[in-house]
This record gives sequence, structure tokens and C-alpha cells, in this order.
Amino acid sequence: MKIMVAVKRVVDYAVKIRVKPDKTGVETKNVKMSMNPFCEIALEEALRIRESGLASEVVAVSIGPAQCVDTLRTGLAMGADRGIHVEFQDGLNPLSVAKVLRALVEAEKPGLFILGKQAIDDDCNQTGQMLAGLLKWPQGTFASKVTLDKEKQVATVDREVDGGIETVLLDLPAVITTDLRLNQPRYATLPNIMKAKSKVIKKYTPGDLNVEMKSDLEVLQVTEPPKRKAGVIISSVDELIDKLKDEARVI
Repeated sequence: MKIMVAVKRVVDYAVKIRVKPDKTGVETKNVKMSMNPFCEIALEEALRIRESGLASEVVAVSIGPAQCVDTLRTGLAMGADRGIHVEFQDGLNPLSVAKVLRALVEAEKPGLFILGKQAIDDDCNQTGQMLAGLLKWPQGTFASKVTLDKEKQVATVDREVDGGIETVLLDLPAVITTDLRLNQPRYATLPNIMKAKSKVIKKYTPGDLNVEMKSDLEVLQVTEPPKRKAGVIISSVDELIDKLKDEARVI
């Protein structure tokens, strides 16, 4: 069985985000970029499934500018067998990404597609669900545990929901999106980083896949959250009660 994994290039989680002066988005020039943390978890799960003997190949896919190749090389260094890069310079939206991924699925014929539940740059949490809808495949979102049965061709997925854990049984092929507690991604070792340089990355454009990249959404403005007011040091319990009653009006 082949597993495909989508990986996205985003601003590194440790970087302090700065809004552009014209408020059209966040600043990405001269900013450290890395693989989306949820995508790392998705890739790690695919690698563990392959290492358990339940899959034969892991293919990493990224959509975006030429720099996405660096993100794919990271995925290859982690252990992916090969990469696919769909080059597109402009902004991406979940539906267009899902359409591109559907076209790749039709070409590659994987038995399982794994994505992170969301990207930390836009927090959309939509691409996996849209891909499953376009493919008419079953989906298991917010996965905290994945168990495959190769003989029965099913996947058991524990989903993190507000009330606790929901367990679903999916017929394969299926789409799974990963939550934080699914696994701890591995670090790429130096030998694997060197090996990744020789692994194949196949390149496409949306036109090659007969996908029109357009968006029905328009970003009007991006602003920073309001700054938090400074706290106040109080001297007694009576003063605290007065402030809660008279200023906060919570008692």
C-alpha cells in the first residue's frame, strides 16, 4: 500500500509573527520557514505504518513556491521515499489545494492519505475534509491513534472530540487528519539528510493536473490582536473584592 502525505511550508512556530505594513498579510521575507508541525505528525505516522510492514511507500506532497522543495527535502530526510512538488507562486486556499491533491491521488492511487488537521499559518482545518469529500472517501479527522488492518482493508481511528475520544472504523482508501497527541515526530539524522539530496522530487504545475487555482475568498485586512493591558498589584483581599465588584462587575 502507498501512503501520501501533504506537507506545508509555514513560518516557523518559534518566530514572532509580524503583520505587513499594508495589512495584507504576515511578513514572510527573511523569516525562518519550516514544515507545519501537524504535517510533521502526519508524516511520522505514515513512516511508522511503513516501518510496521503495512505500507510499501510514503510519498510527501507540497504545494507552493520553489522554496517548498526545502520542506520536501526535510520530509525525505525524515524517511519519505520520494516527493512531489506542485509549484504555485500565489496564495493558496483549502479548496484549490484539495483539488490539486485529488488530481495527484487519481494519478498515484494511494491506499491512504494523511494530512495535518490544520496549518499554523491560516488555521483553516478544511483541506482534509474537502479532499475526502472530493474523492468520496471516508475520513477520520483529529486522529490521536490510528490502527490499520491490512487483511480487512480498514483503519480504526481514535478521534479527539470535545467530549473525549470517538472511535471510527474506515474502509480503505481513506483520508486521515492528525492531532497533536498522535505521535512525536522524529528528527532527521545527518546520514538521512545527505541521502535525501538524491531522492526524487517530481514537479508539476496546477495546469499539468488540469486544476484551476482560484479563490472565492478575499482577505480584506490582517491586524495584530489588541495589546493586553498591564496588570494591577493589589494590597489586600478587600481591595480585590472591591475591584471584582465595582470594576470587573463579576460579583
